[in-house]
Amino acid sequence: MAAATDIRYTRGDATAPHGARPAYIGHLVNDRGAWGRGFVLAVSRRWPEPERAYRAWHRGRDSNDFALGAVQLVRVEPQLWVANMIGQHGIATRRDAPPPIRYDATGRCLAALADHAAAAGASVHLPRIGCGLAGGRWEQIEPLIRTHLCARGIPVTVYDLP
Repeated sequence: MAAATDIRYTRGDATAPHGARPAYIGHLVNDRGAWGRGFVLAVSRRWPEPERAYRAWHRGRDSNDFALGAVQLVRVEPQLWVANMIGQHGIATRRDAPPPIRYDATGRCLAALADHAAAAGASVHLPRIGCGLAGGRWEQIEPLIRTHLCARGIPVTVYDLP
């Protein structure tokens, strides 16, 4: 088993990950098929494939694994993948409604992403997943990243916009 790593925090764009390849860019998506706000806009500006794949995955949800906790890997460059991770139940519609983040599903997504990253010898690059439109708290997300990725020796970089 690889030695544990720590989260590297940096300023920058998570769609332009620093460092050597192979690499995975992880982000949370919802279980309703909605794509169009938040980090997904940055993903779509750089590559059309993750959105197309997510929408097709959602359309076929009756015959595939589209559900909370599932991960879809989309190759966008020869050594770079975007991981569409279903960690949100629905989308935020009202201020007084419970936030869409589902921490248990996010943990399952991160565990699955860790399996892929470990097999590929890859690093993982993330915005502060779950803390924007999903309504999550970094104090709850960060331990999930440490448990599922860092503890397995997977290099993780978290990006904050300048």
